[in-house]
Amino acid sequence: MKGLVAMLLLLLAFNTAANEAGAARRQLDEFAHGLSSLQLDFTQTVKSQDGSVQDETSGRAWLQKPDRMRWVYEGDFPETIVATGRNVWIYDEDLQQVTVKPQSDQVSDAPLLILTDVSKLDEQFAVTEMGDDEGLDLLELKSRDPDSEFSRVLMGLDSSGIHMMVMEDAFGQRTEMHFRNVIRNAPLDSKLFAFKPPKGVDQVGEPVPEK
Repeated sequence: MKGLVAMLLLLLAFNTAANEAGAARRQLDEFAHGLSSLQLDFTQTVKSQDGSVQDETSGRAWLQKPDRMRWVYEGDFPETIVATGRNVWIYDEDLQQVTVKPQSDQVSDAPLLILTDVSKLDEQFAVTEMGDDEGLDLLELKSRDPDSEFSRVLMGLDSSGIHMMVMEDAFGQRTEMHFRNVIRNAPLDSKLFAFKPPKGVDQVGEPVPEK
């Protein structure tokens, strides 16, 4: 589940022009304009349909335009997800297993890479302004893909950028993510977006050749 959430975060966008944008859409457009890289800390809480907490974790993430990402879950069950532009690697340290799959260009299954290409926002989502909540302007994204893992995504923004994202699936499970220490356009080491399976781990899947 954690790997899926990180892949979701992989497609949230860096360039766009909005039509009749409301407050939240303007905040997203302004934050994404000129964005080439992003690093942040996050906390993640997964809740069931009745609101009970299923999982809590935290970590760090790095994104680089157009399609690179490193997402690291820390704590008792560490996991690392690396998107290289051609492949997505998911390394579960507890299971000592690596899963690799071709990297999709579908933003609907990776809502944070929307920040790397906001131009795809209206193409892949129905976008609705949801007003203000506790000082954040809310933007609702509903995937146009009927097979998308998430039925609804909420983004919370203010004039300084994105602070929160909530993802809901068809079964009522809710994943809440809060971002802090967000840094735009800092130089990032290219090694962050490369991955080589550690010796001795099981590998599921075969990578496609990198460009």
